[in-house]
Amino acid sequence: MADASATVTGTGGVAPRRRRGGSGSLARVARFTVVRLLALFLTVVVGVYLTILIANMGGYVDELRRSTIRENVSLVVGMDPELRRLPPAERIEHMESLIAIQEERLGLNRPFLLRSFAYLGGALTLDLGRSEFLTSDSGSREVRLIILERLGPTLLLFATGQLLLFFLALLGGLVLSRRYGGWMDRLVIALAPTSAAPSWFYGIFLILIFSAVLGVMPFGGMVSSPPPPDPIDYALSLLKHLVLPVTAIVISAVFLSIYSYRTFFLIFASEDYVEMAKAKGLSSQAIERRYVLRPTLPNIVTQFAFLIITLWSGAIITETVFNWPGLGRTLYGAITVTDVPIIVATTVIYAYLLAVTVFLLDFVYAIVDPRVKLDVGGAM
Repeated sequence: MADASATVTGTGGVAPRRRRGGSGSLARVARFTVVRLLALFLTVVVGVYLTILIANMGGYVDELRRSTIRENVSLVVGMDPELRRLPPAERIEHMESLIAIQEERLGLNRPFLLRSFAYLGGALTLDLGRSEFLTSDSGSREVRLIILERLGPTLLLFATGQLLLFFLALLGGLVLSRRYGGWMDRLVIALAPTSAAPSWFYGIFLILIFSAVLGVMPFGGMVSSPPPPDPIDYALSLLKHLVLPVTAIVISAVFLSIYSYRTFFLIFASEDYVEMAKAKGLSSQAIERRYVLRPTLPNIVTQFAFLIITLWSGAIITETVFNWPGLGRTLYGAITVTDVPIIVATTVIYAYLLAVTVFLLDFVYAIVDPRVKLDVGGAM
């Protein structure tokens, strides 16, 4: 039996050529994965460290914290009758010792540059100790618990909205490409500029119409208060509270996405190989699936990935408008009270989510487009 790894020599005397084995492909994919993960991790590290510098204003927030510590200690000493009877020198010495203890507990006794790198290591693992003002629903002030508690609602809301948006835009683009120039096509083109407004903008109007005026939808929150004890009732309450924020997310981008997808479909539908497929007698469904939809997917996936990144960045105000207990509302609350550990931890989570989105995008390219090859050098 002939060796399966060699090709048969043709009449032209071409030398046999060995096929590239599966181990080589796996090694190439493994190298690409490692290099890509390292590059994204370095990007996250730089972004997080810049966030630490900005959130602390280069050390200015530490000065505010020192002033707050000194003020609180002064109040405590001033309200204690025994300490007030001490001589001024002893009272000041006692105050300075209390202040030194508080500063050492918060690490303010070390230079800011050294603490910033130590803080970076803790931020990347969400080991940021305790928050300064915010607490979790269970009353804990551990930063890790607060962030993990808020991560689930954020993923639920935006995963639901983004998946619904993707499939609606994909289906709408296909329908409009079949009815090019019709009234639906003109309507979507006319409504495409409405995607310039963010999701929270439409959320305000949805709340005014369906909650304040009609009274058929809740004003906000994730479930009814108190939460229903029955699992089925709890799920129904959750679905009801999802309707308005998901609708706002979809409305904010659906018309522009449909218009973009429809344009991609029309471009690929006018290619010569599509006309050849029609001449061969293939059905319109087969032509759309093989020769229009598949070559369009890389462009659609790219646009959808950028849309996800845009929606992540808009989560702060959207969740605040709908009082959704996710990372966005938590970050907004942390910014208002300058809770640096929560600000940094939330930024780390968003950085990780964006890095995972970009990382998965490379593999999705290779799946939807056979022409794309994963390469360590970054060539596609």
